[in-house]
Amino acid sequence: MKDENHLHILWTNADLHTAQFMVMMYATNAMLYHWWENVTVIVWGATAKLVSENADIQQSVKMAMQAGVQFSACVSCAVQLGVKQELKNLGMEVIPWGEPLTRLLKEGGHLLTV
Repeated sequence: MKDENHLHILWTNADLHTAQFMVMMYATNAMLYHWWENVTVIVWGATAKLVSENADIQQSVKMAMQAGVQFSACVSCAVQLGVKQELKNLGMEVIPWGEPLTRLLKEGGHLLTV
């Protein structure tokens, strides 16, 4: 069942500016200002490598987590890019996302794709 107060952000764009000034900024502020009850950022593709290698992004992820943002990464991407453990060390959930994403789309969940 669709959760009206849960936003998922599918983050696939590994551009540093997009990461800082859209994904991290919106996700964090959405929790701090109570725009949504729950925000989950789905780390998919090249973003997994960006997060594992960039200290500034890692700090932004930690700040977002402190605000209540949940992060979950695609396990297939993480494994193929060799960054699964780094993402787990940051406190991210690392799971297969194909089926949950399909279900989210079919149920009309709130999904922002970046």
